[in-house]
Amino acid sequence: MTIRQRIILLTLLTFAAIAAIGGYAMLQAHHNAADVKRVTEGVVPSTLASADLVAGLKDVQLATMALVFAPDANTLAQAADKLAQQQNHLRQALTLQLQQASNATQKGLVQQAQQSVASYFGAIDDTVKFKQAGQQDIAEANLFASVAQYQGELEQVIETLRVEKNRSKDDAINALNHSLARTATTLSGVTTVAVLILGAIGVMLYRQIVRPIGQMQSMMSNVAASQDFTQRLPVARQDEIGRSMLAFNTMIEQIQASSSQLKQKTTDIQSMLQNMPQGILTVQAQKVVHPEYSAYLATILETEEIAGRDVMDLLFSNTQLGADTLAQIDAVWGACIDEDAMNFDFNQHLMVGEIEKTMRDGRVKILDLNWSPILDDDGNTCRVMLCVRDVTELRQLAAEASEQRQELEIIGEVLAVSQDKFHDFIIGALRFIEDNQALIRLHPKGDAEAIAQLFRNMHTIKGNARTYGLQHLTHIVHQAEHTYEALRQPRPDVPWDPRMLLDELAQVRAAVERYARINEVSLGRKGPGKGQGEQYLLVDRGQVHDALHRLETVNTNNLIELVAARDAVRKALRLLGTEPLSQTLDSVIESLPRLAAELGKLAPRVVLADHGYVVRHQASGLLKNVFMHLMRNALDHGIEDADTRMGHGKTMAGTLKLHVAAHDAQVYLTLNDDGRGLALHRIRDIARARQLLPADAHPTDEQIARLVFLPGFSTAAVVTEISGRGVGMDAVQEFVRRERGDIAIRFEDQRVGAAFRAFSTVVTLPEALFEHIDTPVIHGVSTSAAATV
Repeated sequence: MTIRQRIILLTLLTFAAIAAIGGYAMLQAHHNAADVKRVTEGVVPSTLASADLVAGLKDVQLATMALVFAPDANTLAQAADKLAQQQNHLRQALTLQLQQASNATQKGLVQQAQQSVASYFGAIDDTVKFKQAGQQDIAEANLFASVAQYQGELEQVIETLRVEKNRSKDDAINALNHSLARTATTLSGVTTVAVLILGAIGVMLYRQIVRPIGQMQSMMSNVAASQDFTQRLPVARQDEIGRSMLAFNTMIEQIQASSSQLKQKTTDIQSMLQNMPQGILTVQAQKVVHPEYSAYLATILETEEIAGRDVMDLLFSNTQLGADTLAQIDAVWGACIDEDAMNFDFNQHLMVGEIEKTMRDGRVKILDLNWSPILDDDGNTCRVMLCVRDVTELRQLAAEASEQRQELEIIGEVLAVSQDKFHDFIIGALRFIEDNQALIRLHPKGDAEAIAQLFRNMHTIKGNARTYGLQHLTHIVHQAEHTYEALRQPRPDVPWDPRMLLDELAQVRAAVERYARINEVSLGRKGPGKGQGEQYLLVDRGQVHDALHRLETVNTNNLIELVAARDAVRKALRLLGTEPLSQTLDSVIESLPRLAAELGKLAPRVVLADHGYVVRHQASGLLKNVFMHLMRNALDHGIEDADTRMGHGKTMAGTLKLHVAAHDAQVYLTLNDDGRGLALHRIRDIARARQLLPADAHPTDEQIARLVFLPGFSTAAVVTEISGRGVGMDAVQEFVRRERGDIAIRFEDQRVGAAFRAFSTVVTLPEALFEHIDTPVIHGVSTSAAATV
């Protein structure tokens, strides 16, 4: 039986005189029950629901963290769906709170919370976009800056709303208590008038209504004061109050579960931040480190004294940064913090991205720095966030991998060169280096001739290194050559410094010796190779057998046969230590396809007509150095690219011809190509620009051609590792003259005064450097595969 039914039954049993009193009592009881229902099912649940907003906010925060630190695309998509669900739940909770607002203050707070939620979700959306765009660092920075800021604001609003709800709840309970007390007083007065009749009704009403409501009030007050959600009201009845008690107990159970989940989520977030393997700190005004920073930062910096310290002392002391750089970084804080965000962009170039920090035990750590501004509502930089990563091991592994890769590349380069050729190159390069060392020591103040000789020697080393495809060595030698070029200008800002030049030369020598060491130690190729040492001489096996056969079968009684046998042996002996010209120049010719590819041209065909002349061993290095320069110059400056040649009716690939002849104890080696010819007008214009020719001079074509032998003269428009230094023809002339030879340019057409003229380069050397055999050979050499025709 319900309370209402019991009151009606008792009222019907009373006297008609007290019917009005009974009705009044019943009406008050009905109102009180409605008030109780309003408080227990309306005000109190709404107040407790406001606490769920905090849990909803934590759910959003946890989902956002999971999304930002998602390790792969699948996890990222799942985190995004979870975030959308939690955001929707939070919006619905705020909408419900707005509907249940009991006054203008609560409604205003809910509306303010909805506005903060919009800004908070907007910041989260920006963070999600950075994450989805692959900008992990910016996403993390935005998470700990903008998202955290809006979250803090929203938490304050929600806390204020919860307090206001609790106040309204307490007011409602107090009003209910006041109403009940007033009802009890009224009933007491009526009871006094009709104590005998209504006494039983009063006792029953007290037992059925007042005491349970008092118990509920006491329980509500205890829960509100202690936040102990384990307490429960005993439910022993099934009427309205009993159902209200049951609803109250159910609500407390839900709050307890939500509180437990909220605590666990908060613990998870804190654990995630504390165990993140990255150092994060924020710098506020006066360059002071904010008290909140990631725990891993202490591991990176190896100190627990972080909060409140000057960031310049904490992070940038004991680094490799110079005084100027440190001063620039020190100025960043004052120029950016509490200033417009634009100032941060303007000063971003002063913020170093990597430092080397020496720790207390002398170890050096390499730290990667990432700077991000934290903005306030006005768009000003309130703090600067620094993300610090220890990349020491990563850099060391990268350096070791690079060193190993370079050594493997050098091994590949060395293996591509035969043992005897590589040995000759190393010996020649070291000889040129020693010559340069002697020049530097003998000329403490430097002079033009010494600098020119330094240039020629270094340029020859580089050319030979390129010929054999020794790329790493080529780059190092090119740097030394660049220094000589600055001295040749001359420029006042580049003085002659023998110590610096010797140090640079030592680096070149170390590079050459590294190649030699790899060749001998790693590859086991010691010495010049089989049959190529100074203690051996080369001669054709067939010629030796023929000479021996003549000696064994000669008729000693026949003078003519004896003379013929003597001449055969003499010829065999004279050929000792010689080699065909094609063999001498094979390394130069083999390098032309690689050079042609770098120049965007087809590999040329090389034709050698030696006319029976072979090269003595002592002249081999000279001819390699000379024709290395001449053939590479011909391919670089003379022979055109395939399209240009086709336009002039030529074959797509050019041809180089080397002709050997002798006259008056001199051997003439004539080299020409089928390119565009010698650029006489360009040579003349450059000579005038450099004041090598008077402006009003009218030199002949022969006089213009001789200008290419001047030190430093070049027609190249751009200086590259291939050409442009103006040292090639100068070096060739020097090499030839050392052997008492000469070099000249001879025109092959009658187009006097033309911009381009066909020509041949004639190298003249003493005949003693060669030997003649009876059968001349013409070698048609394709630079991709050699063949004799």
